[in-house]
Amino acid sequence: MEDTKKTKWRWGVNRWFVLLFIVLGFIGANYFPPIRPHIQLPAEVLSKNPIISLPFIGDIYLTNTMVALFLVDLILVGIILAVRKAIKRADTKGDLVPQGISGAIEAILEMIYNLTEQTAGSKWAKTIFPYFATITLIVLIANWMELIPGVDSIGLWHEASHGVQGFSELSITDGIKAMVKPAAVEHGYNIIPFVRVVSTDLNFTVALALISVIMTQVIGFRAFGMSYFNKFWNVKTFFSKPIFGFIDWAVGLLEVISELSKILSFSFRLFGNIFAGMVMLFVIGSLVPVFAQSMFLMLEFLVGLIQAVVFGMLTMVFMAQATQGHGEH
Repeated sequence: MEDTKKTKWRWGVNRWFVLLFIVLGFIGANYFPPIRPHIQLPAEVLSKNPIISLPFIGDIYLTNTMVALFLVDLILVGIILAVRKAIKRADTKGDLVPQGISGAIEAILEMIYNLTEQTAGSKWAKTIFPYFATITLIVLIANWMELIPGVDSIGLWHEASHGVQGFSELSITDGIKAMVKPAAVEHGYNIIPFVRVVSTDLNFTVALALISVIMTQVIGFRAFGMSYFNKFWNVKTFFSKPIFGFIDWAVGLLEVISELSKILSFSFRLFGNIFAGMVMLFVIGSLVPVFAQSMFLMLEFLVGLIQAVVFGMLTMVFMAQATQGHGEH
């Protein structure tokens, strides 16, 4: 019987880098205490001049959440192109099993499609799957952007407005400055970040909710035609069976309220969770050392994943329900 040699636990070959970052974090927190960025609900405007003016709407300005959405689209398109290139390369080599990121994306999309097929059936799976997959991936990338260093912390320098807490400035090099304590309310400075997580903008979440709810009605109309709207306005037995007819009509109004409430539910669930997570990271980042924030970053990683899956899955379930029969038919 061979003797088994016990090996001690090791950090790995890069353990000294971890120690170096911890020491630098302590030194930086001691000499340059972290500050809490300014928190506000509306997205910050980056341009003084409107980027476009539309009739009945007015001027539209460039905001930091618009920049974040543009980056989300670029990342998603980049992933798509990378997966497409990897699949073509695998086909030319005769490799049936994709490797790397293409294999991970294929596994995710296969899981989403199988879940859609089990819920909606094979007839409507191909129609509902694109909405489920697209919404899930976009929201997932948007939520995880708050974990990227520089988001919400690098931006335009401006003097704090009256009544808003500002901070002192520290010039690092020409054109590059940093904010440090102590606070200077009267002559302090703040930052308008170049990029702010787009999920913390209610315009984005409401737009996704409208797309989800409207396309649910479109798919229901495709499944049943004009008879689909009978569940919202049912007056067939209003006069022949007055009592039951009135009940059917009232149930239809409840269906209308239910569809409208989905917009509020979708919008504020995603917005509230991600905005609260952003505020938590701001507060924790100004209270504890850098290495102690890792557990909160992991928490936000999980919250962003859960919210993306919940948004996409609820959209898929509502679309699948719209293709199912209502009442006697």
